[in-house]
Amino acid sequence: MKAYDDLVFKSDVSYSKTHEWAKKDGNIVRVGVDDYAQGALGDIVYVELPDVGDTVKANAACGSLESTKAVSDLNSPVSGKVVAVNEALEDSPDLVNTSPYDEGWTFEVEVADSKDFDAMMKVDAYKDFVKNLEN
Repeated sequence: MKAYDDLVFKSDVSYSKTHEWAKKDGNIVRVGVDDYAQGALGDIVYVELPDVGDTVKANAACGSLESTKAVSDLNSPVSGKVVAVNEALEDSPDLVNTSPYDEGWTFEVEVADSKDFDAMMKVDAYKDFVKNLEN
């Protein structure tokens, strides 16, 4: 696992307590697993994503990430309808490790309102959250 000082935190995304990030563009929210989570999980070998058309609920499991260490839930930080999934992860699940904020995104959700997104942590609050987990 990476040391705290080596973690990448992005200021243009919001974060959940279960270590998913979300980036909003209009009423579409792109979701992924952040650098802290991918480091804690280890090498990702399989990703189970929700299906396009599925309805997901905020802070509820909608898929899973399997690593060489364990299987972890993939949670949606927002409620809405899945409109896209990252099909590249089917053949290259390691993108979650190598490019968690870019090529390793997991799915996109169309949201009816932004209350779930607005409730997420911004980068400074998330940095403090992670730092407290490390202590």
